[in-house]
Amino acid sequence: MFDYDKWQEIFNSISRHKLRTALTAFGVAWGIFMLVLLLGAGNGLRNGVEYMFKDDAVNSIWIYKGTTSMPHKGLKPGRRIQYDNGDFDAIAKEVEGLEHMTGRYYLRRGAIIRRGQEVRNFNVRSVHPGHKFVENTEVVKGRFINDIDLKQFRKVTCIGKLVAEGFFEDDEEPIGQRLNIKGVEYKIVGVFEDSGGDREMRNIYIPITTAQKVYEGKGLIDQIMVMPEKGEEENIARIEKEIHQTLAERHNFSIEDNQALYINNNLEEYKEIQGFFTAIRTFVWMVGLGSILAGIIGVSNIMLIIVKDRTKEIGVRKALGATPISIVSMIVQEAIFITAVAGYMGLLAGIGLIYTVKTLMVKFNAESEFFRNPEVDIMVVIYALIVLVIAGGLAGLMPAIRAVRINPVVAMKS
Repeated sequence: MFDYDKWQEIFNSISRHKLRTALTAFGVAWGIFMLVLLLGAGNGLRNGVEYMFKDDAVNSIWIYKGTTSMPHKGLKPGRRIQYDNGDFDAIAKEVEGLEHMTGRYYLRRGAIIRRGQEVRNFNVRSVHPGHKFVENTEVVKGRFINDIDLKQFRKVTCIGKLVAEGFFEDDEEPIGQRLNIKGVEYKIVGVFEDSGGDREMRNIYIPITTAQKVYEGKGLIDQIMVMPEKGEEENIARIEKEIHQTLAERHNFSIEDNQALYINNNLEEYKEIQGFFTAIRTFVWMVGLGSILAGIIGVSNIMLIIVKDRTKEIGVRKALGATPISIVSMIVQEAIFITAVAGYMGLLAGIGLIYTVKTLMVKFNAESEFFRNPEVDIMVVIYALIVLVIAGGLAGLMPAIRAVRINPVVAMKS
């Protein structure tokens, strides 16, 4: 039930100590504001890093060529390792648990892309069909390269969205059209988008077997990527070890020679970064809760001062028959009111600033690979605000109990 007289007394008490109340409220508001701001900044960093990993499957393994660094079976160090189709087939045959595989063969001395009289510069990658899954490529028109393209050495290509925009008008259909890649005509069979951004959508994919045959690749592969069926850390570690052993046997280098090839485990990197952000999140909560705690202590202090200033008044109330619960409720309500209003203002200020920064970043295209879409889980902050209000009530409880223990006679003489 709403007690008008009690709330009038609370507002009168606040109005008599404007500066003191304002400073205490500012401390509470600042605590919530900093918590919201730090959570938003932390989520912005996390979103930026996770956006970087969207370009590739998190559980993918990338194998790069290297140079031997130690002698092995009479062979001197310093040998450059070169992969070929035999290595690709050996990995597919001997390593169990692989869901998708792809190799890459890069065209030597670059590639000139033509359509009629138009000449543009785009990157050409010759790949296997599994590349679509390893790179998280989304085909929006037509299809990607398939196994029949590889077996029949077809001259077909799947182009990025920006490649299509560069060569074709908005009302033109690129599927079925032809592009001249390094002097050879290729039929466009698909258009793709990629979460990796504009850089990835400037790529042109062609069958790796076609590139090896047409451009004298002689079965060479520059890079191999695999995607395990199961994403467990132990399974990926096993696959990584078996790939290393298979290639070591084929190219006669020591299994302990880590410079003969480079293996990039995306899941391992992802987990390391997630661990780093867990530490940042813990730090953010410690700082934010520390700021909130400082505000709550301020509320408790001001309530103690208010009780001391109103000692005579409380004594008179008790002499006139005021019950302990009425005195306690009046002081606790005042503490809760100050905490709730200040916390809500800090919450609005923090969310407003995060939203403004987010809007400006989108408007001016200022999102980077390391900081994107700063946001705050509103329910988390609301829960923090509820805890803050409860803590504010508890902070006022001790001064209220002290007020109840005041002797009326002593209080009226003070």
